[in-house]
Amino acid sequence: MPDMDRLNLARRVLKIGLGIGPLITGADKFFNKLADWGMYLSPLVTKIVPVSVPTFMHSVGVVEIIAGAIVLSRWTRIGSYIVMLWLLGIAVNLLTLGMFYDLAMRDVEIAIGAFALAQLSTVQKGERAASRSVTRTPEVEAAANR
Repeated sequence: MPDMDRLNLARRVLKIGLGIGPLITGADKFFNKLADWGMYLSPLVTKIVPVSVPTFMHSVGVVEIIAGAIVLSRWTRIGSYIVMLWLLGIAVNLLTLGMFYDLAMRDVEIAIGAFALAQLSTVQKGERAASRSVTRTPEVEAAANR
């Protein structure tokens, strides 16, 4: 398998995983089937944000759904950075709880994956732009017209 095919496969797998994951967890903020999401919310956040925990978690769910949709769209690079920052914010929230350090570490690792996807998307975009803007010298043009 050529190197560019491997890079595109890695990008595609990350795009699907980092797009669908936030869609699923975001939607579950409304149903709490995967977890009781409110238990992961730091009391510091509840003191700062003047809404109930369920309302806050629903807002979080909407943001996650939007972020996942952006990753799956043609704006993958931007969505990846949003997911990365969002996951780092979640990790900080978990650290302020004084527990769930394992989940905080997992979220940091997934954020690194989101950063990698953003970088791979930048490379792919550059490759596409380069292939579209191939300069045709007079010699190349003459050879093409033969």
